[in-house]
Amino acid sequence: MRADARRNRARVLEAAEVVLARDGLDASMREIAALAGVGVGTIYRQFPTKEALYAAIVTDRQERLAEMAEELAGAADAGAAFFEFFDRIVAYSTVKKILVDALTSAGIDAKAGAPDIKGAISALLERAQRAGAVRPDVGMAELLALLSAACLAAQHHDWSDDLRARALAVLFDGLRRATPATGA
Repeated sequence: MRADARRNRARVLEAAEVVLARDGLDASMREIAALAGVGVGTIYRQFPTKEALYAAIVTDRQERLAEMAEELAGAADAGAAFFEFFDRIVAYSTVKKILVDALTSAGIDAKAGAPDIKGAISALLERAQRAGAVRPDVGMAELLALLSAACLAAQHHDWSDDLRARALAVLFDGLRRATPATGA
């Protein structure tokens, strides 16, 4: 793909996320094109249907999360890296649900072609535990349960950025504690 085509594709995917988050499944390809600064034909050349565009957004987001996890795996502060990644996944979950629902209703497997990031999450967890930033009794099963619960809560209750930060601060405190808190 030529450099200008790659740039256009990236702008279209970014614009589509914004319009989709704002308008839901009624998102207009014309509005996406206008926000991206391209013609509608440019979108249809790369994404012949809305579902193809939505699938590309899911794959692109998963790839960016995987890249972010790789970058964070080398961060000096393993605990901060782990918690930052957890936060990004929860922040993305609402948009992802809209996309996955749209794809599922069209009979498209939203996970097809998207990288699995469980290995990256596991590596970040293990590194944070070795650094003493996450309690050692948290396994992947518990972590995925907490992550899923936070994502579902954010989706169903339309969390603002501020509420997400406050709710995750409480959850993260629990992940950091070696023993349950006692007191009044």
